[in-house]
Amino acid sequence: MASLNRVILVGNLTKDPEVKSTPDGTSVANLRMAVNRPWTNKQGEREADYFTIVAWRKLAELCSQYLSKGSPVAIEGRLQTRSWETQEGQKRSTVEIVADNIQFLSRGAGGNDYQADQSSSQQDSSNLEPVAAPAANDTEDLPDDDVPF
Repeated sequence: MASLNRVILVGNLTKDPEVKSTPDGTSVANLRMAVNRPWTNKQGEREADYFTIVAWRKLAELCSQYLSKGSPVAIEGRLQTRSWETQEGQKRSTVEIVADNIQFLSRGAGGNDYQADQSSSQQDSSNLEPVAAPAANDTEDLPDDDVPF
């Protein structure tokens, strides 16, 4: 049976990355991210969903170096669940996204794309131009048979 575990999120960090090292010296970063929902509630307020992102090795170090609270990012990774027991004996569990690829978005054009490889981290730059949304009056000149609905 086929299976797929991929997550793609675009949003903003809600706090600075927290970077730690494992006992063997491997860097790990925890990021908190907010993703706005595309609609508003009955009071006209926009709601958001909050996620925990985990980045390893060189990707964790790059996050620590270049990201801070409010930074816009695009995350690609996989969902992971973890369970543990507290010192008081309470069972806890969490769902988090393990990042394979993080694109550091800028408020201007372009951004940098950093990918994590399980054996060694790689850095890849990408200069993407934003796509402008069509103006509201652009559809007025279309004949009726060209409208997609």
